Amino acid sequence: MGLKKIILTLLVSSCFLLSASAQYKKVDTTMKLGKAGYRLYCNNKSVDKNNITITPVGFESGSREISFEVKGKVAKAEVDDLNNDGFPDMVIYLYTGVGNLFGNVIGIMSNSNTDMRPVIFPDIMDDPKLKIGYKGYDEFYLVEGSLMRKFPIYQTIDSTQSVPSGSVRQIQYRVVPGERESMKFKVVRSYEVKKAQ
Repeated sequence: MGLKKIILTLLVSSCFLLSASAQYKKVDTTMKLGKAGYRLYCNNKSVDKNNITITPVGFESGSREISFEVKGKVAKAEVDDLNNDGFPDMVIYLYTGVGNLFGNVIGIMSNSNTDMRPVIFPDIMDDPKLKIGYKGYDEFYLVEGSLMRKFPIYQTIDSTQSVPSGSVRQIQYRVVPGERESMKFKVVRSYEVKKAQ
C-alpha cells in the first residue's frame, strides 16, 4: 500500500511539472514569404523577460541575426508584406501580466532583404479614446497586410470593479513611415461590435 502511494505521488508530481513547463513552450520556427523570411527563437522561460533571436533567411549575405530582451512571452508570430514593397516583414505577439492578458507586438521589417529594422507599435494606454474599457485579453492577426487587434470592452461599476460590457473593440493598424526613417504601426480605424451570445 505504501509503495502504491509513493508511485501515485510521483506520477501526480511529474504531471504537475509537465503541465507547468508546457505553459511556456519555447518558440523555434522559420517563416517565409517566397524565398526569404525569418527564423524566430525564444526560450519563453519567464513571463517577466525573455531573449528573442531573429535570423534572416534568404537575405543578402551581409545581413546578420539580431538578439534582444523583451518583457513577456512570445505566443505566436506571422510573416506578411506589411508595406507592399515585395519583401517579407514579421510580427511577433507577446503577452505580459498576471495570466498573460496584456498583448504587445514587435514588428520587424525587411529593408530590401539587406537588413532588418524595427516597426514601432503604439501603447494603447497612450491613446485616450482606445484605452477606455481596456483590460487586456488581446487577440492579434494579420489580414492582407494590416495588423488587426481585438479585445473585450469593460465598463466601470465603481473605483474597484469593472465588468464586461458585451462589446468588443477592433483596431486596424497599417505600417507607415515614422520619424528619422523609422517605421511604425498607425491606427487606421477602430470600431466596436456586440459580442455574439
